[in-house]
Amino acid sequence: MSDLVLYDVDGGVALLTLNRPDKLNAWTLDMGRDYLARMEQAATDPDVRVVVVTGAGRGFCAGADLSLLTELVAGAAPPQDGLRPEDQVEPTVPKPVIAAINGPCVGLGLTRAMYCDLRFLAAGTELSTAFARRGLVAEHGMSWMLPRLVGWSRAVDLLMSGRSVGSDEALAIGLVDRIADDALGAALDYAREIVRCCSPAALRDIKQQLWADAEATFREALDRSAGLMLASFSRPDLAEGVVSFLEKRAPDFPPLR
Repeated sequence: MSDLVLYDVDGGVALLTLNRPDKLNAWTLDMGRDYLARMEQAATDPDVRVVVVTGAGRGFCAGADLSLLTELVAGAAPPQDGLRPEDQVEPTVPKPVIAAINGPCVGLGLTRAMYCDLRFLAAGTELSTAFARRGLVAEHGMSWMLPRLVGWSRAVDLLMSGRSVGSDEALAIGLVDRIADDALGAALDYAREIVRCCSPAALRDIKQQLWADAEATFREALDRSAGLMLASFSRPDLAEGVVSFLEKRAPDFPPLR
């Protein structure tokens, strides 16, 4: 595996860093393959409880590398292995995935961040879908995802105008969840608190509920929660959660296996 996506685990947190700083971490097919592999590595590693994604240097991800788009304009065959539905791997990771958006985040970069569970944004950073301004459609399911984050009319605005959104507006409309001077530092602090306080099994099930129930009826969501609740009663996590609370100490939950 190349160094296009750096991978480091510390204290239960896996940090994935997009690593083309001289190109504002513009996305390439090779980067995409490495990113998928690193996500799968974090998903299956019992020592990892939370995943944080950021960019090297001063940007998060400037979108698809222009060399790829230039090749397509010149008549190159579309890269089918870069258009797979499973490329949206973040929702399938049974652990919280947090985007630490440390700088410019555009097009495919914004898509990547949207599929993370939470987004921490550096103050003063601008975001943009940019698709319509490049002659492209709402890529990788963004026409489904964006309305669920910001509402229908705002999604129409962001997708059809391709305009830039500043950090204050991004927070106000729900495009991001936190603004910080140091987005990565804030995201890591948040991740470490989850590691200290939350059950990995409960986090896995809650994430499953959120994504599955997005297209379910209320009754289906109730039935799913009832089944998962019954299963949680027999897990050691419940006993540890109750006892640690009564003893006023940090819980010691078992890792996912």
